[in-house]
Amino acid sequence: MSALIIDGKALALTLREAIAQGVQELVKTAGIKPGLAAVLVGDDPASAVYVRNKKLACEKAGIFPQEHRLPASTTQESLVTLIHQLNGDERIHGILVQLPLPSHIDTKIILQAVSPDKDADGFHPVNVGHLVEGDPIFVPCTPKGVMHMIDSTGEPIAGKRAVVIGRSNIVGKPVAMLLLHRHATVTICHSRTQDLPGVVREADIVVAAIGKPHFVTKDMVKPGAMVIDVGINRLPDGQLVGDVDFDRVKEQAGWITPVPGGVGPMTIAMLLQNTLESARRKAGC
Repeated sequence: MSALIIDGKALALTLREAIAQGVQELVKTAGIKPGLAAVLVGDDPASAVYVRNKKLACEKAGIFPQEHRLPASTTQESLVTLIHQLNGDERIHGILVQLPLPSHIDTKIILQAVSPDKDADGFHPVNVGHLVEGDPIFVPCTPKGVMHMIDSTGEPIAGKRAVVIGRSNIVGKPVAMLLLHRHATVTICHSRTQDLPGVVREADIVVAAIGKPHFVTKDMVKPGAMVIDVGINRLPDGQLVGDVDFDRVKEQAGWITPVPGGVGPMTIAMLLQNTLESARRKAGC
């Protein structure tokens, strides 16, 4: 029996409709229009597409988008200055710095320059600390989307064995924290994990975020497991695929997300939601 598909596009559409309604209500009741500033340094084509998609999503939701495109030669000091200006801009409630940054810029310094109160990506150390304590303010968008997708199935998380493949600060670590706070027993796997396939086979919930196409194979998945594929990889022929061998794993899993059309749309929806939540806090709502 083939796995049930968790449709990220449909879930994101429903979320974005609710966000648009929330924006309208905030404008009506508090006179505040949420604003999101996106900062893009350099001319990376993929990053440019991501920023454009986020801008379009903002416009559709009624959120004020402010875009800052800077040359790759931009200095770290001038980028920090821009972020400080955005921190003080009353029209802006969320700040997004598109990654990766050029190699001469220290990503850590830039992310720490963003005000924790406008950190729509949830990457600032203050927000990371709140997440670890189980009292999050801004949850990173992709992990937040992953949890929403899991919850959409109606399957309980408490008591389940969850395995996260990948230990990045953007996805792996925060999604592990979110699962842990929901009372799952969580294991994080990485390049030095011994018998990684054996560990993954024990999981009721698998979150793959390792950045390797078709890394998770059918024989690594427990029958009936839920498989969330965060990976987006482009093959030499131009095809977009995830970290999971979707066509084969779906024969083994109980639930599975596709690529494209899975976690990706949810990430943008959660960015909009974080921006709206920030504006509501500003309004005291």
